[in-house]
Amino acid sequence: MFELFLGIRYLKAKRKQRFISVITIISVLGVMVGVMALVVVLSVMNGFRSDLMSKILGVNSHVLVLNLSGTFNGYQQVAEKVKKVDGVVAVTPFVYTQVMLNNAGRVSGAVLRGVDPKTAARVVNFDKMIKEGTLSSLSEAQNGIPSIIIGSELAKQIGAVPGSLVTVISPEGKLTPLGRTPNTKRFKVTAIFDSGMYEYDASMVYISLKEAQRFLALGDSVTGLELKVKEVYQSDVIARNIQKTLGYPYWTKDWKLMNRSLFSALKLEKLTMFVILTMIVLVGALNIISTLVMVVMEKTRDVAILRAMGASARSIMSIFMFQGILVGVIGTIAGLLSGLGLCHLLSRYKFINLPSDVYYISKLPVQVSVSDVSIVAASAVVISFLATLYPAWYASKLNPVESFRYE
Repeated sequence: MFELFLGIRYLKAKRKQRFISVITIISVLGVMVGVMALVVVLSVMNGFRSDLMSKILGVNSHVLVLNLSGTFNGYQQVAEKVKKVDGVVAVTPFVYTQVMLNNAGRVSGAVLRGVDPKTAARVVNFDKMIKEGTLSSLSEAQNGIPSIIIGSELAKQIGAVPGSLVTVISPEGKLTPLGRTPNTKRFKVTAIFDSGMYEYDASMVYISLKEAQRFLALGDSVTGLELKVKEVYQSDVIARNIQKTLGYPYWTKDWKLMNRSLFSALKLEKLTMFVILTMIVLVGALNIISTLVMVVMEKTRDVAILRAMGASARSIMSIFMFQGILVGVIGTIAGLLSGLGLCHLLSRYKFINLPSDVYYISKLPVQVSVSDVSIVAASAVVISFLATLYPAWYASKLNPVESFRYE
């Protein structure tokens, strides 16, 4: 194809006007910087999203099975039905309520969760969360005092450490001849957990399921069932299948539904950053237009000679389109290589530090997505292609007779 040959030749040829070569280099750099910025920013946002999701799923289960009437009995039979649904890996019961914690006069509100120490670890990743102590300590009682596991931030707020005795106060209380009074009980702190999420670490406490049932006078009732599924991103589909299997009055909700607003905000932010940073690629594309317009003006005589030799308007157009696309492709490849290289350096050497007390991430997380990189590369090439259309069309419409008249 002589069009491609001439396009490459024109790109490499020495210019009568050096300014054209400078604009060509600026065009390549503009596309390269835009692609590099897009790759790095989208990879960092993917890393934040992945890290946030792992922390959320480290504390919460993939799917919850609840009852419209509140607590319910016969959860063992319900759990057996749920286990038979395709995609369910593990099931564990739980009790959920709000309480107050008191340690030597320092009081704080908390969310109490009663869990089964034998099955809870199969659903929720307690092994990574618990920094001091173990989950199995919930099954132990010392001198008749049951055990409790509290979050690291909550422990700081009330001044509790492993071995401290804390008082748990339930606002539901119990009915006495003098009226309803708060229900209180002492627990011994046997473990501290740190999920990396401030909201959870500052408000969550765990006790054994049996102890929670006794403390809240629930008998053999539970608040619901926590599930772990095989495919995390198919949790909504599995949740619907479970709801169909159980029927009324049971209902389900998955982790996507519970954190919908958060992940919707992250998705919108990612899209916004993509649109904003694409403007950098558009700057490079505008430089491509400027370069090609000047090249067409410089090569007017060459175009006239080619037309006189029989080259079609389509061929002339192809020559300058190839030249502009080559600039875009070179800039895109350079941007991809530099962007992926920077992501590799950030991931391997972690030289950007973050305040862990604010973000709960000490290093900048990076996760490169093949689909994002492909979209960025395709977008850059398409924008570069669109930038070549007008200058190439203008070159194809040059009249060879008018070009030779003033030579």
